[in-house]
Amino acid sequence: MQSKFKHISLKIAKISGIVIASVLLLLFLIPLLFPGKVASQVKKIANDRLDSKIEFSRSRFSFFTHFPSLTVSLDDLTLTGSAPFKKDTLLKAEQVAFGINIKRLLFDNEVKINKLYVSKANINLMVNQKGQANYNIYIAPKDIKKDTSTTEEGTAIRLERIDLKDCHVKYNDRSAKILINAKGFNYIGKGNLSEDIFDLNTDAKIDNIDFYYDRTAYLRKKELRADLITRINTHALSFILQKNELKINKLPLEFTGLFTILRDGYKININAASKNTTVKDLFSVMPPEYLTWLEETEISGKSDLLFTFKGNYNVAKKQKPDLAFNLKINEGAINYQNAPAPLTDFQMNLNAVMPSLEIEKLLINLRTFKFKVGEKDYFTAYLRSKGFNEMNVDASVKGALDLATLDAALGLYSLDLKGTLRTDIQAKGTFSASKKLFPKTRGGIALHNGWLKTDSYQNPITDITFVANVLNKAGTYKDLIVAIAPASFVFEGNPVYVNAALSDFNDLAYNAKVKGELNVGNIYKVFARKGMNISGYAKADLLLQGKQSYATSGQYDKLNNSGTILLKNIKTTSELFPKAFFIKQGNFRFQNEKMWFEKFYASYGKSDFDINGYLINTINYFLESNGTLSGNFNMKSKLINVDEFMALEKGENKDRNLEVAYAKEDHPKLSGVVIVPKNLNVSLTANADKIEYNGLVFNKLNGKTGISKGNFYLENAVFNIIDCALVVDASYKDESPTAARFDAHFKAKDFSVQRAYKEIPMFHDMVTAAEKAEGIISVDYKIKGDLNGNMSPIYESFEGMGTVNLRDVKIKGLKLFDGISSKTGQGGLNNPDMQGIEIKSRIDNNLIHITPFTFSVASFKPTIKGTTSFDGLLDLRMRLGLPPFGIVGFPITITGTHEDPKIKIFSKTGKEILDAVYNEKSNKVVRKEKVKAK
Repeated sequence: MQSKFKHISLKIAKISGIVIASVLLLLFLIPLLFPGKVASQVKKIANDRLDSKIEFSRSRFSFFTHFPSLTVSLDDLTLTGSAPFKKDTLLKAEQVAFGINIKRLLFDNEVKINKLYVSKANINLMVNQKGQANYNIYIAPKDIKKDTSTTEEGTAIRLERIDLKDCHVKYNDRSAKILINAKGFNYIGKGNLSEDIFDLNTDAKIDNIDFYYDRTAYLRKKELRADLITRINTHALSFILQKNELKINKLPLEFTGLFTILRDGYKININAASKNTTVKDLFSVMPPEYLTWLEETEISGKSDLLFTFKGNYNVAKKQKPDLAFNLKINEGAINYQNAPAPLTDFQMNLNAVMPSLEIEKLLINLRTFKFKVGEKDYFTAYLRSKGFNEMNVDASVKGALDLATLDAALGLYSLDLKGTLRTDIQAKGTFSASKKLFPKTRGGIALHNGWLKTDSYQNPITDITFVANVLNKAGTYKDLIVAIAPASFVFEGNPVYVNAALSDFNDLAYNAKVKGELNVGNIYKVFARKGMNISGYAKADLLLQGKQSYATSGQYDKLNNSGTILLKNIKTTSELFPKAFFIKQGNFRFQNEKMWFEKFYASYGKSDFDINGYLINTINYFLESNGTLSGNFNMKSKLINVDEFMALEKGENKDRNLEVAYAKEDHPKLSGVVIVPKNLNVSLTANADKIEYNGLVFNKLNGKTGISKGNFYLENAVFNIIDCALVVDASYKDESPTAARFDAHFKAKDFSVQRAYKEIPMFHDMVTAAEKAEGIISVDYKIKGDLNGNMSPIYESFEGMGTVNLRDVKIKGLKLFDGISSKTGQGGLNNPDMQGIEIKSRIDNNLIHITPFTFSVASFKPTIKGTTSFDGLLDLRMRLGLPPFGIVGFPITITGTHEDPKIKIFSKTGKEILDAVYNEKSNKVVRKEKVKAK
């Protein structure tokens, strides 16, 4: 019996071993049997179904990459986006693998892809301002043209699983002003994705997610988990959210609704709710730097959160969905490390609605916002508003707080407060700057014995007193009265005082006194901001009295503005420029309408500025949103490096305007153009030793320059370049961060043609014949056109006319004259000396049209006219006048290029050059110039 059992066991083991060995053998053999078949079919699918460029380093066919799936793996894969992002990367992955249905492969000889694996990928999803997306790369099967004359073996994508592992997903939708940045993105989606309608089961985890709307961070570095069931209709491209449970840190959210992708946008109806959760769970979505505070603080209370997003989104039709938000907090309490008096009775009921995502339609209803600290201190407020720039307001704020007690209760992060704060303000009515309306308002705010210290700096701001009262009985700008008396504080032993009375905001009447001195660098450390390092010193002693109209109407004798401001070693930035300005010293004196710059030394990168003069309208500039500064200055400089001012250059300034930030993302290799401030009307008498621009060096600038209405101009400015005086009248205006337009008149007398050809790029391109020339010439030319994203000329955009005067020029080895000499048999024509010749020409659409000119060479009198292009095309006519007086001659045509001229004797028929076509609005060359086909 035992022998029989042993025999059976051995037989089972043997069969099992054979089966296992056979399976293992198949695991190795199947990839060897079908590699060409599978690779070719995967490649075919990519070519047929993707309107994109795909590249990878190698492909592999194996069971073991994603066991037990049989997969085709593509290593180091990159995939570009759809128009207009065809040059940008949509996907860059360490590996992308396609799971193959092994049954269909073995028995039906068909390649059916049923799984998709993406590992360690950067996925960059982008939507531009027009709503065009980079991920529309899939070509639907019905759009594919098939060859009906041949039988095609089945090749299809029938996904049952999508697996993303350790990916970085970035979604930047400029049209909706949304940015999502998800790191450590892990996703598994299962379902019969080949069906027209199917349920997709999703398990997702994101280690670190940021969410920005309109460049404001609403989530930063949050962990997210998702358990979702989504019904997908592939015909309608709609997604029905059935079971969608999310958890952001500890805050649970449930999503329900519908999302449908339309041809030019999407339709959305989503509700997101977090009901009956705790205030502590709600606070877990606060910025990461507050999470330690959260662990150390007793927080109680209940919260309800509801978010809805409903409507159609279509940029072309100007359709946008409605956004609504509601937050309720009840029975809230905060007690930081057993504070002497906790914050209690915290209640909040906030409802906000933004119809069609229009900020001007914004509705805010803060029904309740109140809390208590201890037995006596309290704060209560409500706000109801409609609109934004024109806003209907009904608001009230009342409170009495001991800031030290509040600080202890909250455990304010990196902040120590002291002082007694009292506030009682009511406002009701309409605010509109354009209509000069202000809500009827009464009340004030007062802070006494204030004290502020942060962890960023060891010394506090002390003795803070701030008393401000506001009164408006009629609801207009004219009736608004604001009094600040007094406002003062002491920092590091230096007191600062401000007293101000403001009334009649229609024609602002002001009476203000400011006195004090500050170590700006140290007080800036108190309010430390990452990425910036400011040092310096400021001292002010000012008396400002008057009305806005006194300055604008020229009644300067009624103004009483006096006093001084002294600045030293101040660093400041502008959103238009990549680098910071460093004010080494600035002594400013106020005298009625003028702000005098008595000593002003500043630098920007390598550039330096020594300025004296005055500004007019400084008070109005700060009071009006669209104010303009006017002034007149003298400026000296050792070096001005124009390249450093170009908008997309690298620099320490991270606070750039939105248009520049977008342009920098879109064009990382471009320098951009110089953006001219629009709110300046300033003229300067300039004296600069050296100016550097795009590899050119201009020495000894003297002349008038300035900025007016967004235009930079030069007026009779003289530069020294290649040892020649260049006189320039010019204007320059930026059109975008990557485009600009100029209009200039250049005059230069008696300069070396050879040095100009070698050292001035524009001369090199416009006068190509100068390569073989030596001697002295003069130029008088007017030209206008566009500059590209590297602030270089776009020749196709040029329009202009002028004169080149050849005082004494010798030409040797120019193929054009060598060819004429060879064709005519006249050796004296190949190296002509050209003296006292004036050549007039006109430039248009990349072509240079030459007016007829005559010169003498070797007893001959050639006359030349015609057209050439910046790219070297020729269509010239010559009449070669014969000795002795040139009365008798014969025609010659020159076509081809400067490098390969085609010369015909006794011919008047050339080859017309069709000019280039340039689109000024898009700054694009539509068509290059070319020889007209016969």
